[in-house]
Amino acid sequence: METSDRDSRHKARMIRKKAVIDEKIEQANQEKGLLLILTGNGKGKSSSAFGMVARSLGHGMCVGVAQFIKGRSDTGEEAFFRQHPAVTWHVLGEGFTWNTQDRQRDTETAMRGWQIVAGMLQDPAIQLVVLDELTYTFKYGYLDEQMVLDAIAKRPPMQHVVITGRGASEALRNAADTVSELMDVKHAWRAGIKAQAGIDL
Repeated sequence: METSDRDSRHKARMIRKKAVIDEKIEQANQEKGLLLILTGNGKGKSSSAFGMVARSLGHGMCVGVAQFIKGRSDTGEEAFFRQHPAVTWHVLGEGFTWNTQDRQRDTETAMRGWQIVAGMLQDPAIQLVVLDELTYTFKYGYLDEQMVLDAIAKRPPMQHVVITGRGASEALRNAADTVSELMDVKHAWRAGIKAQAGIDL
């Protein structure tokens, strides 16, 4: 009898929950290109963005990826996605700022990269643009944030843009449709474990 009552209560709760969710789905009837921000100190910002790349390709969409800080071209995601004819992939950086140690050079590199991205943001054939680690270019003053936000605002109406990186500003967050902040709870690196292929690279 107790199991039967519990099952009945569960079913009643699920019926109420489904009604609420169905109503919210019914109300969400707009279509538009989204601006998504993946920020925070936790691991997985770029990985989440690349998950959206895979999802977009599954829907037959064309994707542009621009990596602003990373200078390496041996990551698993690049090796996989660069083979896909619907993906345009640009490694625009020369490594992290503590590697280059040259602000002027980093600024010039970022500006060259931005010219490529500005073209993608004007191309309606590219339905998803991933700007990986873009937030760092604002933090160090390599790119003007308002210039970038203006270009994003003028992009084709159905083009989605994903920006990753720590420390997303209030202006970025306000401009975005969706903001996710990944929290750092524990990381193997702090235990002396190097970056692992398939997980970190």
